[in-house]
Amino acid sequence: MKFTAVKENHLYSKAYSKGKKFVTPTVIVYVMRDFSAGRIANARPDKKRVNRIGITVSKKLGGAVERNRAKRVIREAYRQVMRDGVRCGNIIVFVARSAAVSAKSTAVYKDMHRAMKKLDMSL
Repeated sequence: MKFTAVKENHLYSKAYSKGKKFVTPTVIVYVMRDFSAGRIANARPDKKRVNRIGITVSKKLGGAVERNRAKRVIREAYRQVMRDGVRCGNIIVFVARSAAVSAKSTAVYKDMHRAMKKLDMSL
């Protein structure tokens, strides 16, 4: 399943400064309401509200192989969280921490699921 990505730098900055934040051992989760999702859904009823996802991994965490693995693990954990049900129409930014590089997707899933519950994103 492909995700709609956050591509604009100002949205990352806004999520960091104004979004709700929850820190876990493997990932930091920022959530902010996406107001353009509502406008798109109203303009085109056939389009559903979706979450826009951004994943960041610092170069401090390792080489390209480790960083890409961390991104893959975070993406897979988010897919599992989506199956459980997540509120739509938000911008969600995941920042990988050092534990995410060596963690299994189940550990990241548990942390992400707990973060989504705390941030009132679960259905």
